[in-house]
Amino acid sequence: MTDPAAGLPRPTARWLRVVFGVIGLASLALGYVGFQRLRQEQPDAIHDLYDVLYYDLQLFVLGAEPFQEAGPYPWQLQVARFTAPLFTLLAVVETSRLLLAAEIRRLRARRARGHALVCGDSQYAHMLADRLFADGERVVVVRSEPFGPLEYRRRRYLGVVGDPTSAEVLRGAGLPRARTIYACTGNDDRNHAIANTASRLIQDRRQPPRVYVQVHDPEMCLSLQARRLGAARSSRLRLDYFHVDDIAARALHRHHPLRPVPGRPTKVLIAGNGTFRRALLVETARHWRACRADLRTGASVPPLQVDLVAPDAATELALVISRYPFLNAVCQLSAYDQGLDGLTGLPQLSTGGYDRIYLCAPDERLGLQFVLDTPALWRAAESAVFVPVYRQAALAAAFHGDSRHDLLDEVHGKLRLYPVLTHACEARLIAEDLTERLAQRIHDRYLHAQRRAGVRPGDAPAMVDWSQLPESLRRANRAHVQDIAAKLLNLGCVVAPRHGSTGDASAAGQAIDDRVEELARLEHERWCRERQAEGWTYGEPRDDTRRRHPALRPWDELTPEVQEQNREEIRALPDVLSDSGFELIRLTAAVPAQRGGSTDAA
Repeated sequence: MTDPAAGLPRPTARWLRVVFGVIGLASLALGYVGFQRLRQEQPDAIHDLYDVLYYDLQLFVLGAEPFQEAGPYPWQLQVARFTAPLFTLLAVVETSRLLLAAEIRRLRARRARGHALVCGDSQYAHMLADRLFADGERVVVVRSEPFGPLEYRRRRYLGVVGDPTSAEVLRGAGLPRARTIYACTGNDDRNHAIANTASRLIQDRRQPPRVYVQVHDPEMCLSLQARRLGAARSSRLRLDYFHVDDIAARALHRHHPLRPVPGRPTKVLIAGNGTFRRALLVETARHWRACRADLRTGASVPPLQVDLVAPDAATELALVISRYPFLNAVCQLSAYDQGLDGLTGLPQLSTGGYDRIYLCAPDERLGLQFVLDTPALWRAAESAVFVPVYRQAALAAAFHGDSRHDLLDEVHGKLRLYPVLTHACEARLIAEDLTERLAQRIHDRYLHAQRRAGVRPGDAPAMVDWSQLPESLRRANRAHVQDIAAKLLNLGCVVAPRHGSTGDASAAGQAIDDRVEELARLEHERWCRERQAEGWTYGEPRDDTRRRHPALRPWDELTPEVQEQNREEIRALPDVLSDSGFELIRLTAAVPAQRGGSTDAA
């Protein structure tokens, strides 16, 4: 966030104030001494001590009566007659700045550029703004409640007070020139209204900002992501919906990675029916799949053993598996319909051997109390017992501060309070939106297919992990994702949250089979236009320095291998979507193809 005081950095400004304060005191002291000496020399002009004090104060208002007479004056008085007005001038400037501070901040917010705009009065909005500033971002905050002067000073906000759904307020916060916009009020409808207003204000920008809209219900969030994916081509706006549980679950495995243990299976226990458990289960499976793919030893890694303990464990597990089919391929899942009060009676807990235990109680206070009072959980966990908390971030900090500030015992490191909102404020993970994750999934499938074909890592610019992939190829994958909407229209299909319906999936699969040649041709033409717009031309062999590519030619002139690779990208569409919990639903007969409109292949 930008400091509200224009000009010098805060430490420099603070020291200048100290220096001028010293000047003011010195002027007062020198003036007093000077007038005392002048009183001795001119007793008719200065009669008593009250005159000395009065004339001394007059120095600060650009003059004093004794100066109407000709000098000479004591040197102390000569110095004070110049330094005192200087102090007065600074005081006037500082007072004016404080009186106009709100207006200055308003003007600076309106002229901000390349900043992050955080809209909302919620606790999450405050935490996100603080985290962005700590990461070095320029931040402007829009909220309905006025900022206090101490809050401005402590957080150094550039803030705008007003309705964040108002176009005028958002324009006053510099939205047309913002780089990222976060709509995270406590009300979903207001968040959607912010996104609508942002779309109208930035529709003419060549490189529009990213807009992230917080949704408080995870099922609604997934449904809105599906609808946005189907409308990606109708707006150039990079928009995504997010839920804090999804972000925090991904952050958990970034900060506390779960690794295979040689010689035995890895076991995890997830207990409770809190909202965090589903996001945790899915992200744990994704993390384990990535761990297995990253192993270079060639050793066989067994599936992750996951026990789910909750009053509705079997029902929840069936729902999650129907939505995310890859779980069965990655994990060995077991459900136990049992509440927390009967958790310690499970034989699996008494035998121990869990690498981790996650306690996701709906009432986090009671869940934390249960963990603190149940040593059997500590003994059953090889590494740690994680307790997700939303409202007790301060207590988590008391447990897990640095070595000098730990206030509470972590039970030999086995007790881990996990503050969900704190970790959901990671801008880097919020930026890994649905488009980014689907693009990365497409790239991972490409790597897998190329390795099966005998291509070794590093043999081509695209044969590297996503984190090392050149930005131009990342953009190509994102463009492929954003073109899914056009492909769905051609297929007569829509994307929706997956519910395990095989009939709809079969109909969508048949639609793809019926149109695979046509869609593959359109995908290739779209890719050619995108590459040519970036300055690439046809040439053999491939030369990334000179931007030449052998596949930049008409579909009928491509080799059978490249054509088949494009077909595989189209056939893989249902699997790519299912990884994020979506499926294709066929609504109508396919519409006639439009001439015109992955990625890594080319």
